[in-house]
Amino acid sequence: MHKLALAFLLGGATCASAGTAAAEPARHGASQESRQRLFVLTDIEADPDDAQSLVRLLLYANQFDIEGLVATTSVHLKDSVHPESIRTLIQRYGQVQPNLLKHEPGYPAAARLLSRVSQALPVYGMAGVGDGKDSPGSDVLVRAIKADDRRPLWITAWGGTNALAQALYRLKQTTPAAQLDGLLGRLRVYAISDQDDSGAWIRKNFPSLFYIVSPGGYGNATWLGISAVVEGIDNTRVGNAWIASHIQQGQGPLGAAYPDVAWGMEGDTPSFLGLIPNGLNVPDRPDWGGWGGRYLHRTPSLEETDPKGFNGGVPVAAETRPIWTNASDTIISRAPMEYNRFHRGGKSEPKEFAGPQVSLWRWRDDFQNDFAARMRWTTQSYANANHPPKPVLAHADRLTVQAGAPVRLDASRSTDPDGDSLSYHWFQYGEAGTLKTAMPIPADNLARLSLVAPEVSKPETVHFIVRVTDKGSPALTRYQRVVVTVVPRN
Repeated sequence: MHKLALAFLLGGATCASAGTAAAEPARHGASQESRQRLFVLTDIEADPDDAQSLVRLLLYANQFDIEGLVATTSVHLKDSVHPESIRTLIQRYGQVQPNLLKHEPGYPAAARLLSRVSQALPVYGMAGVGDGKDSPGSDVLVRAIKADDRRPLWITAWGGTNALAQALYRLKQTTPAAQLDGLLGRLRVYAISDQDDSGAWIRKNFPSLFYIVSPGGYGNATWLGISAVVEGIDNTRVGNAWIASHIQQGQGPLGAAYPDVAWGMEGDTPSFLGLIPNGLNVPDRPDWGGWGGRYLHRTPSLEETDPKGFNGGVPVAAETRPIWTNASDTIISRAPMEYNRFHRGGKSEPKEFAGPQVSLWRWRDDFQNDFAARMRWTTQSYANANHPPKPVLAHADRLTVQAGAPVRLDASRSTDPDGDSLSYHWFQYGEAGTLKTAMPIPADNLARLSLVAPEVSKPETVHFIVRVTDKGSPALTRYQRVVVTVVPRN
């Protein structure tokens, strides 16, 4: 995904289990039930960032069932596709896969991933959609959509979407309407903006399709938060020096294949960050927020899509129906608590940040540390690497309380596979719940909390997140989300 002028843009700043929830422990890969089915469309070689995102994806290959890796075109790469570049990185992965298995099971053999590589037609956008426009890539996508698997199929578009458009076109021509509706109901699309003219066509012609996208100019996009340089926060982990030290140099053959940043770092990675089972992400609830950002199901106005901003020349029209799109988060910076709640470290005043990109970069230090740790897994023994903690609640992750009653939250049973000490940070994720009244947390570093439910006139939901971080190197974080429903007094 080539993002011309991105350097300028970057200059500025379902029903879940009612039982005890727990993150997957180290040495245990994600179970098939928790793994998301994943299909990737990538305009690799339009920009180094597709290769960067693929390197990261391969480090999490045991967290997904990767069913397709299709080389596509885009507005930035209109007449060629490069499946060979996908294969080259998978071959690098094959060199380190045995070592990855020392840390967690479930990493697929390189040969299996190579068998999933295919390509779309080397034509731009809607020129590749219609009768006689099938390709190996659209064919394999049709098979994945029709597979006998009740789990959703996540189709992540890192470039153009004409292979998806052709697959949908073919299915509509060959599938009874009732059956087609059932197939569409299992699809989840996350497009990194519109990088050809087929995205708008898909949304218009398949109005029931679950579709996450920031249409229009890239400057408006949530995904930009992965590498945005924001004044007032620590941007170290998206800098070239950090990338060289923690990802590229001395980290084995896969790390060495991670390209230098050209236009922007890993603009495609947000499409799968929110699918990683980390205790925070709930893939089918984009409005709850997670590593990939937060999104609301609504019809954005044409004005808010930045229609005159840079998008490579893809036409920007008014959306014709609700989509999952940008949602604003607000956070206030806080200095680390070096002494106690009254004497924090640092001298800077708290600063408020708000906007769609905040919903993504607020988690950036955590997922960058996670990336660095997994890269170390490619060369280090289990004993010489860090592994994520296991947050464990002492109660259900869905609670119902009356107004005025105590709300007791307890993550004190959390453990770490490496025996590291743990830090705890509870916070209310205000935008994810319906209750907009803040419920102040008394202090950091508490594994247990006792709060009082506020008065309400109707049932309201409150989302509490516990962020459990170990003291290994790099420090790793996992979460648990507790959704509390507050009902009026009897």
